Amino acid sequence: MRSFMTALMNIRLPFFGLFLALVFTAAAFGQTVSMVKPERDPNQPIDQEYTKKIGEYTTEKFFNSPLTDFLPASKNVPTPKAVLCDIAGAPGMLPYAEDVYRYMRMLEKASPRVKVVSIGKTEEGREMIAVAVSYEANIAGLETNRARLAKLGDPRTIGLNDDEAEKLIAATVPVYYITGTIHSTETGSPTALMELAYRLTVDESQYYKNIRNNLITLITPVVEVDGRDRMVDVYKWHLANPDKNWPNLLYWGHYVAHDNNRDAMALSLALTRNVLNTYRDWHVQVLHDLHESVPYLYDNTVGYQPYNAWLDPIVTNEWQIIGWNMVSEMNNYGMPGVFTHGTFDTWSPSYLMFIAASHNGISRLFETFGNGGADTVERTLSPDEYSRRWYKQNPPLPKTTWSQRDNNNYQETGLIISLGHFATNGKYFLRNFYLKSKNSVLKPKQAGPAAYVFPADDPRPGGQAGLLRLLQMQGCEVHRTTAPATVTIPGKKEDKRENKPAVAAESTPPATENKQPATRTFPAGSYVVRMDQPYSRIADMMLDLPYWAPDDPQKDIYDDTAWTFGELGNVKTIRVTDQKILDTPMELVTGDVRATGGITGTGNVILINHNSDNELATLRYKLRNVNFQAAEEPFEAAGQKFNRGSFIITGANSSDLSGALTSLGIKAYAVDAAPTVKTHPVRAARIALMHTWQSTQDEGWWRLEFDRLGIPYDYISTQKVAADADLNAKYDVIVFAPNGRSAQSIIEGMPMYSNPIPWKKTDLTPNLGRIDSTDDMRPGLGLSGVQNLKNFVAKGGLFITASDTAEFAIETGMTKGVSTQNARNLRVTGSVLRSKAVDNTSPILYGYGSDDISIFCAGGPLLSVSNFAGGRRGSGRPEPRLTGRGSPDDPDLVQNRPPDEIPEEPRVQPWELGPVRPEDLRNNISVIPPQFRPRVVLRWGDASNLLVSGLLEGAGEIAQRPAVVDVPVERGHVVLFTNLPFWRAETQGSYFMVFNAIMNFDNLNAGRKLAER
Repeated sequence: MRSFMTALMNIRLPFFGLFLALVFTAAAFGQTVSMVKPERDPNQPIDQEYTKKIGEYTTEKFFNSPLTDFLPASKNVPTPKAVLCDIAGAPGMLPYAEDVYRYMRMLEKASPRVKVVSIGKTEEGREMIAVAVSYEANIAGLETNRARLAKLGDPRTIGLNDDEAEKLIAATVPVYYITGTIHSTETGSPTALMELAYRLTVDESQYYKNIRNNLITLITPVVEVDGRDRMVDVYKWHLANPDKNWPNLLYWGHYVAHDNNRDAMALSLALTRNVLNTYRDWHVQVLHDLHESVPYLYDNTVGYQPYNAWLDPIVTNEWQIIGWNMVSEMNNYGMPGVFTHGTFDTWSPSYLMFIAASHNGISRLFETFGNGGADTVERTLSPDEYSRRWYKQNPPLPKTTWSQRDNNNYQETGLIISLGHFATNGKYFLRNFYLKSKNSVLKPKQAGPAAYVFPADDPRPGGQAGLLRLLQMQGCEVHRTTAPATVTIPGKKEDKRENKPAVAAESTPPATENKQPATRTFPAGSYVVRMDQPYSRIADMMLDLPYWAPDDPQKDIYDDTAWTFGELGNVKTIRVTDQKILDTPMELVTGDVRATGGITGTGNVILINHNSDNELATLRYKLRNVNFQAAEEPFEAAGQKFNRGSFIITGANSSDLSGALTSLGIKAYAVDAAPTVKTHPVRAARIALMHTWQSTQDEGWWRLEFDRLGIPYDYISTQKVAADADLNAKYDVIVFAPNGRSAQSIIEGMPMYSNPIPWKKTDLTPNLGRIDSTDDMRPGLGLSGVQNLKNFVAKGGLFITASDTAEFAIETGMTKGVSTQNARNLRVTGSVLRSKAVDNTSPILYGYGSDDISIFCAGGPLLSVSNFAGGRRGSGRPEPRLTGRGSPDDPDLVQNRPPDEIPEEPRVQPWELGPVRPEDLRNNISVIPPQFRPRVVLRWGDASNLLVSGLLEGAGEIAQRPAVVDVPVERGHVVLFTNLPFWRAETQGSYFMVFNAIMNFDNLNAGRKLAER
């Protein structure tokens, strides 16, 4: 030791400091190394029959570990076989959620070490549960332990006193929360978790005693319960029809499929809210979500850059500590294909696991290998999957036979190692939990900001209240000021270069000039989300501006790069760094934030300002038989200013109207006489939402919000449209939400050379066909369906499309004068971009005013508009000058004659229709009559300030192009949205463009000025 210290003292600075840093880092890791060796208890018998089956169903010995290659026996506690009639992971066997629950409750009945609680219902009314497993005394003392965890999670309750925190840490048991099968096609977790719960309950070895004594393991074995039961149905159909192609799992949850794991911010799905509430109620330290995709086990939490910018560095270090420890232990067991790091960017906070990282816990996620069912299958991997990497030194095999038991072995081994490591080092992680919570409270003094302010004079009080309620659901405290608040707003740096690029960050750092700070006063009654609270981090994540650099080394972006809720909600939020805001008199809002509604004044005519609050659409359908008129111009009445599109209501039952306005938070004004302004009816249109039988992922977000807002609709498939030649008899509006398929795929459907593929309720498949059903999923829309849609529009119907379905409408010839272009350099990955109103008189923009509107962009399509069918001379832009004399701006000269008088070509912007010249009209049937030409309602912003948040490269390709286009077709209309108006319940500020189109379906030409020729 002396010679070692002498050597240390002889090391010169700064290398000595670096060496000490490494030593102390190693010491820190030493605190987090599990010291309990996993050995069997020699006094506890083994369940020989069950253990034999484990060996039989495991396809290779190295696909198992000493932790899972046997099962301890118990005289009193049943194994999973009591319900499954075989072992966990047996071939050909997938249990329904209720079977999993029945087993967990058998464990609870058999042992005081287990407690089962119901944590909520799904959209279809199925139960979700959580199962706690721990030492008997820990289970008996859950409430006392919960109270201590609550204090550590909110350090304000102990005055941020570290000494008091240490006392609590010493007496507290941490909670490790495991969730399984959020993705319904990933089928292995429920049985793995059944067996894990059994092992944690009965195994008497020191390894398991350490886990039980020092940790509360909490398990939700099935997160997506609706989808799990449908997946079991599909698998049963497959087993009953072994030689046939089986249905793809078209519906997972009631609304969305894979993207149910993108709801951790918006909380629009019951499963997300139930898991979040469980996490918060139990004051959990780890949320560990189980998935299946890559071979054989990928702990993707460690991931690759960039990490989310709002995370406490403590949690990113914890990812490294826990992840690499697990990989090391499983590699020591000789299990191939176990790795971490990889290519997954941990940027978006939308994943279920991120509930923990954004609420001072530790998020974790496993991807294990699965077969999409319980078949044992030979699997051949791609070179990318089996190649050795620096982070994957023992990669998977190029080819192997893989079983569900193999999957369960890997899941359980990784989980047991993680639980053992966490239990041994529980005090270390509890201390980190406290420190992260403390850092969140100290956020205004450390990184900032001090608060986010929601001004009392926001023109959209309903949207404001909705966003604040969402933050409350996240656990954030919301305050309301009782006096005006004056703060200093920092000046922004302004790019002063003459030829600045469209997005400055794409090149060299800009030359900037600081604008002077300014003061701003917020009126009394403004809402404040303070950052000196435990869950300040999630509020900051949701309200701030994410920025992804185009030259970031991470090129395989996994998901959206932006999600700014204030911008996407069309709600004013101001990031305040001035800590004086925290001294403003304010009161905690104790209930849900609600906008104030009701009627002011007296009279038989009711006026409601159109401010694009989504509750206005709810109101229209609540009172569907009442006369609503829309004002086609702004007006003033009752001492108020009313926007274009404002409602003028007559003949309503005062009690019904007053009750609806109060419940929805809508202000109305009663007057004696209607204002003198041009109006047209606002109808409660009959709506159909059309879907394919290939994908329902993205349209589910539309259904979810239509249902939440009380907008009624029929849900029809493309097959029903193909069979109905008189759609107008049933519907006024058909909405075709994005579905990720080409026009050809929508029309043709699936290949027809296999067996019919049913999706319907039968005795064998009782959970299918609840949302929609068919005898055969293969047929698509067909050419007859395309013609039926064209006839529907021609007879006065409205066809609403978005993103890829807008391309479908264009490619099938429904929108004369609109064409698409392929992007060459554009790169925009789930970003928030600015748009600008082109025609404020269009009913589609009623209530939006003249401000820029932030909308969500996933890349296109890129549109051009033309006065000519087929797109000839689509842009109307002047021809560039040819080679000749003079500067680029000078005219050429022809020698030996006087200079020609050259007519000035009109400047046509990218969103505009070009001019129609007299010669264009001569014998030219491709000229579209003025009343049927495309009407550009909204365009993308200018390249210089197009980006609001996220990633944008090649901005010039999309800048100023049409974003929303209304195309008249005979008596009807086709509306094209190039943005995603409904996306993951995050884009609530753009919903009303769709609702406006629906409610004004038969008056979309209002305010339009037609060209003279």
